Amino acid sequence: MENPRLLILVVEDDYYVKEMVQEALSDGGFESEIVASGEEAVTLLKDKHDKYRAVVTDINLQGQLTGWDVATGARELNPDMPVVYMTGAAAEDWSAHGVPNSVLLQKPFAPAQVVTAVSQLLNQVPPAPHE
Repeated sequence: MENPRLLILVVEDDYYVKEMVQEALSDGGFESEIVASGEEAVTLLKDKHDKYRAVVTDINLQGQLTGWDVATGARELNPDMPVVYMTGAAAEDWSAHGVPNSVLLQKPFAPAQVVTAVSQLLNQVPPAPHE
């Protein structure tokens, strides 16, 4: 039986960053589902939060919700959800707004950095219960 790839929810509205992150995660052995707004991300998380193993989110997004909001919502549904923030401008707010046990990547970052960040956080999370 084939080992299922872990599904990562990516929240990013910049086309080039989306493409780079999706390709990096795929190369790292992960599946990714990509949405452009915090609202879409929160809806998906509420509907299927047990499907996602981590969230990778930009901080400044289209719409009303920020990456801070997405991460907070994800943690309300799953307290162990790994969160990787990506930002070009909001890094100084991480200590005030970021959820505990998260990683912040300052743009521009190398594609391998997102895979390393997700992998390190997943290694700290208890394994998902088998059904």
